[in-house]
Amino acid sequence: YAQKVKLALIEKGIPFETAMPDLLSGGDAAFKHASPRLEVPALVDGETTVFDSTIILEYLEDKWPTPAMLPATPVARARARTLEEICDTQYEAINWGLFEVRVFGRAKGGVADAMITRAGQQIAGINAYLERALGDAEYFHGTQFGWADLAVVPHVNAAAGVNGFPPPAGSALARWLDRVRVRPSVQRVVSEALAS
Repeated sequence: YAQKVKLALIEKGIPFETAMPDLLSGGDAAFKHASPRLEVPALVDGETTVFDSTIILEYLEDKWPTPAMLPATPVARARARTLEEICDTQYEAINWGLFEVRVFGRAKGGVADAMITRAGQQIAGINAYLERALGDAEYFHGTQFGWADLAVVPHVNAAAGVNGFPPPAGSALARWLDRVRVRPSVQRVVSEALAS
């Protein structure tokens, strides 16, 4: 969730600093004020605090409308938000489940193997949906990187690069992932995420 906010900030040219709250002890007072649910990310802009990544994106789009991350038409905007919702709910849950098995060892042996296989099938299904949504376009936003792209890339990239379930070779989604991975904003955000 923090990755898509950082991508928007970088793409819009908004300078920012990041700080990681001490989540294990409940965070500090400033973080609790900025994020009442103690969730990352939270944004502090002067006296204004905003939490929840989607609400932060909306705030950034309202306050700094150029360059626009959302497309111009209501239909295209709804489509971008739908792709974000699918990635934030379904894709994130699958990737996190894989992290639980592979990184934290929450399952072992045959159970782990079955869970990993099923997760791969689920990722393939979501990737097929994203492939259809992308169509022949360069980006989910059409000819420019936008809201849907910054919402999709952390999940597809994690599935491909960390969890070992990339989009099919030669597919439009694989070409899109190659295209967005070379963007300076994506390179910066992904390298910071891996380092953390």
